[in-house]
Amino acid sequence: MDTLVKPEPTVPMACRSCRVRHGGMCEVLGPVELARLAACSRRTRHGSGEALAVESDAVHGYANVTRGTVKLSRVLRDGRQQLVGLQFAPDLMGRLFSSESPLSAEAATEVELCRIPRDVLEGLVADSEGLKQRLLEQALQDLDEAREWMVTLGRKSAVERVASVLLLIATRMGGRDAHGNITLDLPIGRADMADFLGLTIETVSRQMSRLRREGVISVQGHRCVVIHDIEALGARSG
Repeated sequence: MDTLVKPEPTVPMACRSCRVRHGGMCEVLGPVELARLAACSRRTRHGSGEALAVESDAVHGYANVTRGTVKLSRVLRDGRQQLVGLQFAPDLMGRLFSSESPLSAEAATEVELCRIPRDVLEGLVADSEGLKQRLLEQALQDLDEAREWMVTLGRKSAVERVASVLLLIATRMGGRDAHGNITLDLPIGRADMADFLGLTIETVSRQMSRLRREGVISVQGHRCVVIHDIEALGARSG
């Protein structure tokens, strides 16, 4: 007597078409876990400048960044705002197990998110050792980057700070062409760069011009930057 063979679970169609499924947290999830996630998640699109999360608001869900760049900031009681970080695909937006959002999030560019209800993701974390490990690694990487940024703001010169932020963006967004150049559209303007780096807009512009004169980068238009020598940029970042 033939026995019925239970078909193997397949990856949901929404996940198969996702450009970042093989990176970030979803990379460690199997078909069953992805199906559980896809059944409750939803895709959203947001224009540049749109608020994605507000500091101190209740947390009802998390989001995987699938395209674009997100700005993270803190707002002081008197209204002053400080840009404290950038997130790129496939970063997870939101702090796990927090009842309130510790930061405000805003779309720096056009952004696409895969939004996940809080109870669904926290349930998956409880059930999946692989997901626990991946999110722990991401949290530790965020901690390392925060400590590195403390050094950048506390000890680096103006040109080293500008080189550092260009290196950060190139590492997350850029791809080399046949000549070894990395072309990228900066997701933030000079004002945001100045805020992020603790400099004035004029100082950021002067240091960009300095890197251009040294042949490390060239600038095409307002935000398009071509990095000609990523190793030299790394050296200039200190």
